[in-house]
Amino acid sequence: MFISHELIGYLAATLTTASFLPQAILILKTRDTESLSLGMYGLFTSGVLLWLIYGIYLSNWAIIAANAVTLLLASLILGFKIVHTLTKARCNEN
Repeated sequence: MFISHELIGYLAATLTTASFLPQAILILKTRDTESLSLGMYGLFTSGVLLWLIYGIYLSNWAIIAANAVTLLLASLILGFKIVHTLTKARCNEN
């Protein structure tokens, strides 16, 4: 059986993006980011942005689609984490 490299790319993109969804949905519902590493999420989000740029450069829709969705979700989570970290820092000052 022959599976095209395009199909493999779309399957890989779908699975990796879908695997990220349960964590993203939980954080969006609860707004709880305490257990997340700010450094890790900052690096992860930057890496996803670079993958998106790379996909655009190659005109590879599997890379573009997967990383556009993941970048949106990762950016939202990173934003929540930054707000949580700043709020916690302000509370500790008082």
